[in-house]
Amino acid sequence: MLLDIRMEPLSGLATFAQLKTMGWPWPVLFLTGHGDVGMAVAAVKQGAWDFLEKPFQNNLLVDRVEEARRAALDLQAGSRERLEFRKALAGLSVREREVLDELLAGHYNKNIADHLGITPRTVEFHRANIFDKLRVQSAVELAHRMGLYGR
Repeated sequence: MLLDIRMEPLSGLATFAQLKTMGWPWPVLFLTGHGDVGMAVAAVKQGAWDFLEKPFQNNLLVDRVEEARRAALDLQAGSRERLEFRKALAGLSVREREVLDELLAGHYNKNIADHLGITPRTVEFHRANIFDKLRVQSAVELAHRMGLYGR
């Protein structure tokens, strides 16, 4: 969304504040000929994507709007991935969660089996289920995704 500082009946800053209270999910850019550094800093600290001053180059405005759009889409995709991962994580059984914790601690299957009082073959079975449910191919990928989306 592109807002000007001087708008009627609400100023751009007041409109932005209302959008934030409503949970507006998209980036907001300010464009103004009446701003100052303090106003720009305050808007950005409150979550504005950018604060552009008039006069501006048309290409700069288009570029900044496109960057904001791409960032919002990337964030939305990341949020969906995080939600799907956490949902899959919540779907693990208690034993799978125990094996997962041991894997993340860097333990080998034999050590995990000893810690949990199960056979190494059972650990392999749970490990395969964890990888399948969480849609990962390796322990490294699992650790990476847990760092991004887990817990």
